[in-house]
Amino acid sequence: MTKKTDLFRSLIYRISIYLSGIFILISCKPINTAIATENITSAPTQVTLPALPAIYQSQFLNPLDPPHAYVEDTCQYLRSKWHPSNAKPGTVVMVIMFKEISNPLEFTRIMVELQEQGFKAINMKQFLAFMERNVKIPPRSVLLIQDGVFETRNFDKNFRSYWESLGWPVVNGWVSEPDLPESVWVENIILENEGWVDHQAQGVISDTILSDESSKAVITRELEDSLNAFAEHYGKTPYAFIWPNGGFGLRPVQAARQLGYQLGFTSNPRGPVMYNWVPLANKVDPARPEYMPEGPINDPLMTLPRYPADQALDAIDAVRASGEEAAAYAEANKAAEFDYYDIVCKPTHRPIPVP
Repeated sequence: MTKKTDLFRSLIYRISIYLSGIFILISCKPINTAIATENITSAPTQVTLPALPAIYQSQFLNPLDPPHAYVEDTCQYLRSKWHPSNAKPGTVVMVIMFKEISNPLEFTRIMVELQEQGFKAINMKQFLAFMERNVKIPPRSVLLIQDGVFETRNFDKNFRSYWESLGWPVVNGWVSEPDLPESVWVENIILENEGWVDHQAQGVISDTILSDESSKAVITRELEDSLNAFAEHYGKTPYAFIWPNGGFGLRPVQAARQLGYQLGFTSNPRGPVMYNWVPLANKVDPARPEYMPEGPINDPLMTLPRYPADQALDAIDAVRASGEEAAAYAEANKAAEFDYYDIVCKPTHRPIPVP
């Protein structure tokens, strides 16, 4: 009897030990394999990326003309934006187009107001470098574009004094008409060689309006014949195209890109431009149906806005204020953008130099 009792007790004890072990295993938390194998596998720790701020929205733009970015590589954009040797955030460019300057008083008022508000004129080469790579230019810059063919006296009368006293150049949207007198070519070649009148292409027939309905022959004539005329007379290749009479379209823009043009200017006064920031319309505005929407073309650098002279004077202060607002917005979001760059970009891109 005693032996049976001892065997029974022994069996009960073993079963109790077994059940206790199972209970302990069930009640324990699972092992964090990421931590347990950290020293063996060096598995990367997951990090939550900081959110990049939304694109700056200017209170001075029409709500139907939102700013569009065009730099596809976010890391390259941030590096160019914050590189200490580049243009500071908030650097703004006002593009003004002049046709025939029949009101000298209005022209003078524009030029005086630009000076008083701290603007400085740049040439097309500076503008391209700024828009593509954020190369340093004056924080408040203006690109002066004289549309059409003019003799020397037009530039001497209206622009030369600003070049001589302030170093302000002017861009000429040159129409390479086939029947131009040789004397007009010669005069403008001299101005080009003096270094302060930068001729860029504006087609070959002055009354042309390009669109997606234009024939291939017409598009080729305006774009390619301009290149040929510049090579023959100016000995250079234009890289900016001022769309004749403001007309443009997807097909003309694509053709211009294929021929090597890097900039295109409309006649739509959407606002100023900044690095990776171009105001464009995505649809027709019933209140301004004459301004063709540029957004669907998806090439901001080839559909840049310009202020006509009769709107420029009233817009100068708003342009200045937009630049100041953009600078403040960038500074407020600088830490977040640097955090993003350090986490996402630094492993494959060079660090942003410390000023």
